[in-house]
Amino acid sequence: MNNYTLEDAVATGMCIAWQAERFPEVMAVSSRYGERTFAALNSNANRLVRCLREAGLEAGDAIAVVARNRPEFVEVMAAGMRSGLRVTPINFHLKADEIGYIVDNCEAKVFIADASLGTAPIAALDFAPNVRLALAIGGEMPGFEPYSHAIADFSGEDIQDPVLGSRMLYTSGTTGRPKGVYRKDRIPEQPQGETSSYAFRAGEDRVLVTGPGYHAAPLLIDIITPLVSGVGIVMMDKWDAEETLRLIQEHRITHSHMVATMFHRLLHLPEAVRQRYDISSLRRVIHGAAPCPVHVKQAMIDWFGPIIWEYYAATEGGGGFLVGSEEWLRKPGTVGKPGPEFDNRILDDEGNPVPPGTIGTIYMRAPAHGRFEYYKDTKKTDGSYRGDYFTLGDMGYFDEDGYLFLTGRTAELIISGGVNIYPVEVDNELLKHPGVHDACTIGAPSEEWGEEVKSVVCLKPGYTASPLLAEELIEWTRQHLAAFKCPRSVDFVDSIPRSEAGKVQRKEIRARYWP
Repeated sequence: MNNYTLEDAVATGMCIAWQAERFPEVMAVSSRYGERTFAALNSNANRLVRCLREAGLEAGDAIAVVARNRPEFVEVMAAGMRSGLRVTPINFHLKADEIGYIVDNCEAKVFIADASLGTAPIAALDFAPNVRLALAIGGEMPGFEPYSHAIADFSGEDIQDPVLGSRMLYTSGTTGRPKGVYRKDRIPEQPQGETSSYAFRAGEDRVLVTGPGYHAAPLLIDIITPLVSGVGIVMMDKWDAEETLRLIQEHRITHSHMVATMFHRLLHLPEAVRQRYDISSLRRVIHGAAPCPVHVKQAMIDWFGPIIWEYYAATEGGGGFLVGSEEWLRKPGTVGKPGPEFDNRILDDEGNPVPPGTIGTIYMRAPAHGRFEYYKDTKKTDGSYRGDYFTLGDMGYFDEDGYLFLTGRTAELIISGGVNIYPVEVDNELLKHPGVHDACTIGAPSEEWGEEVKSVVCLKPGYTASPLLAEELIEWTRQHLAAFKCPRSVDFVDSIPRSEAGKVQRKEIRARYWP
């Protein structure tokens, strides 16, 4: 690091290099696909930067990566942080054309893909003609150069001219195509110590990564922030309730991020299984991304102790809601009360502030620096703001003490197990079926998932509603959409309510399933 100060490391994206000097032999990444010490992780990140530069990439260019939770994925993110590149991690459950669209839309010149994902990344190249270099992780793929070979001959020494990079994640859009959430002026991640809300002990603590690295919350909370803080991570390949407890015990996990669905499944483990594992090493478990039923969270606090924290924020920035167990127990169901540096409002449909106890749409003040925009979509960006405020479409109210309580969300967005799903994508696929006259997809109540995807369908003459046809329609969507987006059930109706302008009245359909 050439005697860099910590401030220099933060400003240039070299925090992991700075931590590698302090803790070279400490485990940085552990997974079923291999491990890395901080020294090894840092060296491979430097090798990859040099490889990308030789391929002609410069600061401001883009790369895309689709991979499971494995060390190479982390190396790509670390390389992007110090090279001035814009990195887009992609959901590996997507189909080839969906992956290809994102690779092309983010203008990636390099595409790095996991060979274990099968043929989808290979086929995705057909949709991304501007990719000049394709690298395969963990195996061989036609049209891809092996990642390990590509970086092997480059020096692992710290690069001499680091430049802070950026990340651009994609979020589903109501028009059916995902959009990149982009910040021109990104604020670099700061190491978090014992006095921060993370309460990290550098060189000692370990974080369990329960979710996929392509998702905004696990990427920031469980991967980037711990590593820049000198804390190692243990990456789960696929989440499982008992395996979570086993890994906590084996690795003496101190921190983790979860969603409400995981709480639900943990609590449904037999008592004998729950008692089998020592989880006393845990000091912080944070959750968010989807509302958690009060009784579920109460049961988790009873089991894990008052170490559970909840946040409410956005990939786009803003929010600042964070609440610990003891504060939550005084206000069961709240997602917290932000500090004075945050400005959040609840407005009615006309944009007027509502009084305490009144439900409205939640708006967050965008940060002064690092404001988001939807990449190459000015109209969507402008439509998300009301002055300096933007909304995710969530509904809720402030109580008399300023604590926020979520009550639901606008009819468009479905949040199932912490994952955002936009129903128009599902509608569009159903409408391609020869028997479907009209369709409306909603989020229906689910004890386990919070919401689950349900499609309501009006059939064309000559088709008869039946359980067999419902299964056929579900399988139809699975041919064209990632499985998590597809309906878990289909109901048949005589007609779909639409406005005079022809817009589906999704709220009306949704109200039939929500008390």
